[in-house]
Amino acid sequence: MGAEYIIFGRAIPTYQLAIATYALVGVPLAAKKLTAKKEVPTNVIPASSQDEEAFIREFIKAAEEDQPKNV
Repeated sequence: MGAEYIIFGRAIPTYQLAIATYALVGVPLAAKKLTAKKEVPTNVIPASSQDEEAFIREFIKAAEEDQPKNV
């Protein structure tokens, strides 16, 4: 059939070694990619300048102070 390697007294075909190598490398990478949590940026203000961003922050702060808190 093809070449074989003797590992711990057993003949292992090269295609099985290749599959095992791909699995040992690919499974952890795939698991990490699938379970990775994406961080969502909080309080992002789409402003074109720092002055505009400061104005928006002050406006939001004033609006929150004016409204009563829901308990």
